[in-house]
Amino acid sequence: MRVLVTGGAGFIGSHYVRQALSGAYPALADAEVVVLDKLTYAGNPANLAPVAESPRLKFVQGDICDGALVSELMTGVDLVVHFAAESHVDRSILGSADFVLTNVLGTQTLLQAALGAGVGKFVHVSTDEVYGSIDEGSWPEDHALEPNSPYSASKASSDLLARAFFRTHGLPVCVTRCSNNYGPYQFPEKVIPLFVTNLLDGGKVPLYGDGLNVRDWLHVDDHCRGIQLVAESGRAGEVYNIGGGTELTNRELTERLLAAFDAGWDRVEPVPDRKGHDRRYSVDITKISTELGYRPAVPFDQGLADTVRWYRENRSWWEPLKERAALVGK
Repeated sequence: MRVLVTGGAGFIGSHYVRQALSGAYPALADAEVVVLDKLTYAGNPANLAPVAESPRLKFVQGDICDGALVSELMTGVDLVVHFAAESHVDRSILGSADFVLTNVLGTQTLLQAALGAGVGKFVHVSTDEVYGSIDEGSWPEDHALEPNSPYSASKASSDLLARAFFRTHGLPVCVTRCSNNYGPYQFPEKVIPLFVTNLLDGGKVPLYGDGLNVRDWLHVDDHCRGIQLVAESGRAGEVYNIGGGTELTNRELTERLLAAFDAGWDRVEPVPDRKGHDRRYSVDITKISTELGYRPAVPFDQGLADTVRWYRENRSWWEPLKERAALVGK
């Protein structure tokens, strides 16, 4: 079996690759895993260091918009798991061109090549942000797409392309939409690693607006396990929400992170709210639970403590990243 993982040197993609090559997914026990990653600022070969010597891993540095390269790599592929994306909302507000290019054109390039190669399954990894904002209740998969940021609009566009390739061509595509991920190896511009590394350095943490925006938190291990369930048994043409089941306001999250460092609110710096900031995200995971048996397995308190510990113990990984990037919180 041959698996093509795009964005496999990023946060979520690299976790999936490490799990696949370490035996966590029995269906991939003997699979060759080809990683295609452009290695932009958020892609990092060090994320694959634990499995770098595996004879089943092939790493290719390249762009998913490169049609010739993508077509070459797609030959003989049984499964595509498409993580590659520009994913930071604040960066999309400052400039959206890269988001449209990578998330829309890049996805189209992959879908077209997968169709030409006769790929058996294509899992397109998306986000709950395509639904917009919800005051109460949770989104089912058939809820209207109402994205509010350039980032989420580009992901919604790619979701619709994936749907179109199934409807028009019969390409066996599944779309997954996840809530906010956290865990080790997350680039320190997202809120949890940004806050943790700032606190480790004795600095302050930036809290948007009134801090009452609500997010559902999903450990990266649960997310990737859900993706693998969809890869193995998801119905072609379907969308599956993947959530963690822990909803917190940003203020509540900040309180937990401050407590992990015995720090007080003097370490919090209020900052103006983000433009078009979605108030609340919440996905209904009934479908993936009923059909595929998914349940989040990592309790949030345990996952958060483990994540804080990982950043404490891996300064050599995150310090160079903070030095080379202008960082803002998600």
